[in-house]
Amino acid sequence: MSSIVIADKEFDLYLPSEKIQQQIEVMANRMNNELKSQNVIFIGVLNGAFMFAADLLKRIRLNVQISFMKVSSYRGTASGMNIKRLIGLNEELKGKTVVILEDIIDTGKTIEDIHFQLKGFRPSEIQIASLLLKTEAFKGNMKIDYVGFEIPNRFVVGYGLDYCGFGRNLRNIYIVNEGEKKV
Repeated sequence: MSSIVIADKEFDLYLPSEKIQQQIEVMANRMNNELKSQNVIFIGVLNGAFMFAADLLKRIRLNVQISFMKVSSYRGTASGMNIKRLIGLNEELKGKTVVILEDIIDTGKTIEDIHFQLKGFRPSEIQIASLLLKTEAFKGNMKIDYVGFEIPNRFVVGYGLDYCGFGRNLRNIYIVNEGEKKV
């Protein structure tokens, strides 16, 4: 499919499944080389990173641990700020190399919050792997260790990413068509 409609938006094919899988293979090979002498735990950030994490970890040839976590946002009662906390993380991280698996990083605020909280568990190192990075939107100061694709600052869906809760199951990644919806 070269274009799809989800809810009120039209999306055009941006990254076909074959290209995604090829890039994940490149990322996994690099990780297999660079992490081979470390005690590694991969932590996938749900919900969006589930497909990326599954496909990447099938290619990791190291003896590693795998876990998943969610980030929950709460509205503060006084300030109105979003406070994020990690949910579902029960593994011991002290002294381990943690590799955070993200589907997409845009401004970097969420990944910085996750990184800050994980530091409290005293791992030896925290690395970040993201399938997609919106370089134009990224305002963070953190190093993103593994990047699959740098993409423009536009909305994407598919391969774990959703719009209104739909589209996560798509094999390809689609980019929003900023023109009129063709129905």
